[in-house]
Amino acid sequence: MARTLTRSRTAAAPAAAVLPGDVRLMNAVASTVFVGVGLGLLAAGVLWLTRSPLFPIRAIELGGDLARNSVPTIRANATPLLAGNFYGIDLQQGRAAFEAVPWVRRAVVRRVWPDRLAVDLEEHRPAALWEGAAGAVDDAEGSTAGLLGDRLVNTYGEVFAANLGEVEDEALPRLAGPEGSAAQMLALLQRLRPLFAGLDLVVDRVRLSGRGSWRVELDSGAVVELGRGSEDELVARCERFVRTLDQVTARWNAPLQYADLRHADGYAVRLRGVGTGAAAGTNTNAPTRGRANPAARAN
Repeated sequence: MARTLTRSRTAAAPAAAVLPGDVRLMNAVASTVFVGVGLGLLAAGVLWLTRSPLFPIRAIELGGDLARNSVPTIRANATPLLAGNFYGIDLQQGRAAFEAVPWVRRAVVRRVWPDRLAVDLEEHRPAALWEGAAGAVDDAEGSTAGLLGDRLVNTYGEVFAANLGEVEDEALPRLAGPEGSAAQMLALLQRLRPLFAGLDLVVDRVRLSGRGSWRVELDSGAVVELGRGSEDELVARCERFVRTLDQVTARWNAPLQYADLRHADGYAVRLRGVGTGAAAGTNTNAPTRGRANPAARAN
């Protein structure tokens, strides 16, 4: 029986041609030139787009809180600071231009196709007058004079410059303390005002000395020394004080002139018109314990 042997043959693949070194170098240079030209054309197109007069900003829409400013005033102050067309304007610089307008706390600027800017504004809401460190210095008699500049504290505890003539009818309280303490002082003020309001008294001024000692001045002219401590500790002292003050003033039939809450287990008061020689047991510095039925005693 005859056998047929079949041998498969694999055709040899032709070897890839290797380009000479100078040709490869020329191709690399050409590719680099083409990429560079393309990027240059792209950059030129972007530059033309950002500077072209064909895309001007035709309108600026203002929204948000505009209680202190009018639209014409904001545009008159901010528009001259804007540069570039619809595509070229720097939105961060635009935001800074609007935030430079008096009373503007924050601005959000965005593009609206095809030729408008939309600006959302938040204005400062004044919460107190700011006297700064100058108002926190004691004078020779222990009172606080204070030098009031053209600065206010907003509801976030931020200090900002403003024309005080615009808030002269608002009877804002005053804060006097070291720079950077406005937020801390406003927080304490907001907790103390309801306490004294229960006695028909208004907190007119809060002072924080450089040594960390707190003082409150009331609209009646009375001064309350709080001393040092955390916010919660100071509030606790005031709560103890206001719970019993009515009993003290009613007993001597005289309004409060001065109170010292720095005692560990009570407080001392001075009542207006009550002198050391008025009667036995009455004293201008009579200490009063913080009890339900407080009693003054002579030194």
